[in-house]
Amino acid sequence: MSQPTTASMLPSETEAALAKETSRVLASCLRGDDLMRLRIIDGRSRDIVKLPAAAARLLMRILEEMARGNGVNLIPVHAEITTQQAADMLNISRPSLIQLLDEVKIDYRRVGTHRRVQLDALMKYKRQVDAARRATLADLAAYDQELGI
Repeated sequence: MSQPTTASMLPSETEAALAKETSRVLASCLRGDDLMRLRIIDGRSRDIVKLPAAAARLLMRILEEMARGNGVNLIPVHAEITTQQAADMLNISRPSLIQLLDEVKIDYRRVGTHRRVQLDALMKYKRQVDAARRATLADLAAYDQELGI
């Protein structure tokens, strides 16, 4: 199983500015699902590389986050993550996550005494919780409308 990299570095102000400019240039060149060709120029050679549109969109999202000053981690969808990483992704405490695992609300497996959470199972749970929150918010908004608030 692929393990996610956990080392995340915050971009410097110079890197954030460069990321912002680069994401703008990429956005202006990306058209639909077309292959993107990039010319790489360094001191020794000039190469043209082909970048799939999906990879270009992912690169743009990474650059946009860097432009905001955020660090970025890439985690393969099929990756297994630790309970601490899962808790961090849900923005909850590790004990709260363990409770969710014990209640079988999120699938996991044990590796020795450790729990490992499939990223896709975690994201499925997160989507369900987010949908329930949005529905509750819509209900509250409708109730406020009824009351004239």
